[in-house]
Amino acid sequence: MQGVLTGFAVIAVVIGIGYVLGRRGHLGEDGRTVLTRLAFNVATPALLFTTLAGADLSVIFSQRLLVTAAATACAAALFVTVGLVRGWGTGQITIGALCSSYVNAGNLGIPIAFYVLGDASLVAPVLLFQQIVVTPLALTVLDLNRPGEPRPLMRRLATPLRNPMAVGSLSGVVVAATGWSVPSPALEPLTLIGNMSVPAVLLAFGISLRGSGMPARGENRPAIVLSAALKTTAQPVIAWAVGAGLFHLHGAALLDVVVISALPAAQNLYTYASQYRVAEQMARESILLSTAVSIPVLITVAAVLG
Repeated sequence: MQGVLTGFAVIAVVIGIGYVLGRRGHLGEDGRTVLTRLAFNVATPALLFTTLAGADLSVIFSQRLLVTAAATACAAALFVTVGLVRGWGTGQITIGALCSSYVNAGNLGIPIAFYVLGDASLVAPVLLFQQIVVTPLALTVLDLNRPGEPRPLMRRLATPLRNPMAVGSLSGVVVAATGWSVPSPALEPLTLIGNMSVPAVLLAFGISLRGSGMPARGENRPAIVLSAALKTTAQPVIAWAVGAGLFHLHGAALLDVVVISALPAAQNLYTYASQYRVAEQMARESILLSTAVSIPVLITVAAVLG
C-alpha cells in the first residue's frame, strides 16, 4: 500500500509545482510549449536510449510481456472500435487508444514496482514493448495524418526513423543487442539530459491544468470516460484473465502483470498530443481521471492478489 501512495505522492507534488508555475506565469506564456518540446525532442529520447541500451532484451520473450501485450492490444482495440462506430477522427482515436492502454511504466511504474512488487526491473518488459512497438506505431499514425500535402511513399515509410522517440528507443535496442558498452564520456551527458524528461513532462502537465475544470466535461466526455474506464478497469481485468486463464500464472507473477496493467495512463501521452496538436484536452483529462481512479484500483489489486 505504501508503495502505491508514495508513487502517486511524488507525481502529485511535481504536477502541483507545475500548476503553481503556470498560475504565476514564472515560465511565461510559452513555458508549457518549451517544456513539451524539450521532453519530446531531446530529454525523453535520451532517457529511452540510456535505459534501453543497458536492458536485458531476453525480457521481450517472457510470458509476462505476452500478457501485458495482450491486455494492451485488447484495451486499445476496444477504444478504436467504439471510436470508429462513433465517427471520431483518426487523431482522437489514436490518442484515445493510447490513453486506454499505455501504462505509466516510467515515473510511476518504477516506484510502485519497487515498493509493491519488490523489484523495479519488473516494469522493463512493458517499458520495452511500449517504446519499441506501441510508441513508433502510434506516432507514425499521427505523423501520416498531419494536415498538408500528401507525402511520397518512401517518406511515409521512413516516418518512424524521423521521430525522436523512435530513434532513441531503436538506437538503445541496437546497442543492447550488440552488447556494446557506450563510452562513459558519451553516456554521461545523455544520462544527464535524460534525467530532465520526467520532471519536464510532469511540469508541463501541471501547467496545462491552469484554468481547466473538472475532467470529463464537454463534448469529449464520452471519449475521456471510455478511455479512463478501459485503462483502469478493463485492462487489468483482461491481464488477470489472460495471465490466469491462458498462461496459468499465479501468486507473485499474476500480481505483477495485473498491477502493471492497472497503472494509469502515462503523462507523456499529453506530450504526444501537444506535439501533434490533436486531442490535447482529451489526453490531459483522461490522464488526470485515470490517475485518480487508479489509486483505489491499485490498492484493491494489491489487497486481493498480494
